[in-house]
Amino acid sequence: MSRIVAIVGRPNVGKSTLFNRLTGSRKAIVDDVAGVTRDRHGAKVEWNGQEFTVIDTGGFVEGSDDAMEQSINRQVKAAMEQSDLLLMMVDVQTGITDLDAELADQLRRSKRPVLLVVNKVDHGERLPSAAEFYALGLGEIFCVSSQTGSGTGELLDEVLSRLPEAKGEDEQPEIPRMALVGRPNVGKSTLLNALMGEERSIVSEVAGTTRDVVHSELRAFGHHFLMMDTAGLRRKAKVEEDIEFYSVMRTLRTIEDCDVVVLLIDAREGLQSQDLNIFHLAQKHQKGIILAVNKWDLVEKDHKTMENYRKDLLQKTAPFTDLPVLFISALEKQRLIKLLEEMAAVAIRRSTKVSTAPLNDYLQGVIEAYPPPAYKGKYIRIKYITQLKTLTPTFVFFCNLPQYIRDPYKRYLEGKIRSQYDFSGVPMQLYFRQK
Repeated sequence: MSRIVAIVGRPNVGKSTLFNRLTGSRKAIVDDVAGVTRDRHGAKVEWNGQEFTVIDTGGFVEGSDDAMEQSINRQVKAAMEQSDLLLMMVDVQTGITDLDAELADQLRRSKRPVLLVVNKVDHGERLPSAAEFYALGLGEIFCVSSQTGSGTGELLDEVLSRLPEAKGEDEQPEIPRMALVGRPNVGKSTLLNALMGEERSIVSEVAGTTRDVVHSELRAFGHHFLMMDTAGLRRKAKVEEDIEFYSVMRTLRTIEDCDVVVLLIDAREGLQSQDLNIFHLAQKHQKGIILAVNKWDLVEKDHKTMENYRKDLLQKTAPFTDLPVLFISALEKQRLIKLLEEMAAVAIRRSTKVSTAPLNDYLQGVIEAYPPPAYKGKYIRIKYITQLKTLTPTFVFFCNLPQYIRDPYKRYLEGKIRSQYDFSGVPMQLYFRQK
């Protein structure tokens, strides 16, 4: 099971800067203007050989007293319910504010594990000022500077000590786990019910009806899967931000715990930015991916519509375009057997192993036909290729100057491997090592 840590706090205390610092990324936009972070971000953190996921929740949006209270309640409730640990951030320069006190009160009453992180402690002179945050009643304080990274090592040590034990990679289930993911109201529940042949997921207008991932064992048409569905969420104008928050956190858990992701896309709306976020998340976690364009029965079409739609989708997912794209209707039960067949095929491809001898015979010919470009007069020679014994396709190329292999050539080699062996729908990793 994946482990999730959420960073919460009022606007402009440095949550996004800490997120970028811990994850080693620039995924979250950082600005001095309060409330810049709107989308919810999630990324892996690796520390002392262990991994967990950090969520950047963004600052609470300022507004009228009532609106702010409602926003605080909904956002904090979502974080508390979906996370294993919460990091509440405060700003040593401004001290305790009313919003800090309100947030701390809710976290205290939730009885969820919380670490109080005092940010912007850039030098020792600010340490005495940090002591006032003990008054929030959340226990020990952790002084950090998310800008410089000071104190983050001690914070990460404490995070690992508070998180539940991670499940080992060798604890594999007997049957493939399939995740139905997508934006609210694309038809995830309807699809699960159609595949199961019964009402297994409740579709409700009430936000957050399904608080956890719905697991259903599917046996149909010779296939046996564990279906994972984050159903029960539909858009409601007043709580759209909060629904997105729930959706992202549950989608993160689902993707991390599955083998194959079936990304449902509304045929009438096409691939949206939130769909692409989910796609890249699945790709980063090395999950099998199927693009299922739902509600295809509602689209006006001619003989070229499907192919043009497919090309447009794959253009947006580039450079990873070796993907199965299926056009279905969960409501009308169109092409659902084909979808089941593709799910089974992608699960098998994800664990495909290529023997070293034929792999080298094939790729050496490919490399001779188009060798790596020389760098500053130095010729790069790839001597040997092998596939690692990992859960997902990972290939290692041993060569004399691995540091000079550029991305275009890596994509060329990946494309050649894909053209020779069927890895459709499966992300691939290529590593280059010193011979």
